Amino acid sequence: MIRKHPEGIVLKLLVVPNAKKNEIAEVDAARNRLKIRVKAPPAEGRANKELVRFLSKLLGVKAEIVRGEKNREKDVLLKNAKPEDIEKKLGLRGTG
Repeated sequence: MIRKHPEGIVLKLLVVPNAKKNEIAEVDAARNRLKIRVKAPPAEGRANKELVRFLSKLLGVKAEIVRGEKNREKDVLLKNAKPEDIEKKLGLRGTG
């Protein structure tokens, strides 16, 4: 669910819009993706913007969707991030 990238790391996500709050939900082991809930609806890219804002603030790095703009399964580039730092901040261990 975390892979290295020349500019940082890519985090594989399953995004659930229209949630009560923004939160890290759980690991979807079947898809090897981290499930994240966001408050915003998917209309007009609002859930994507909310996701990027939420991850950037939570992880302290610039986040950018690199795959899955119109899909619940997304790959997000975390620029200049290290896998071990992100795993620690997300409460994950040895997922890289």
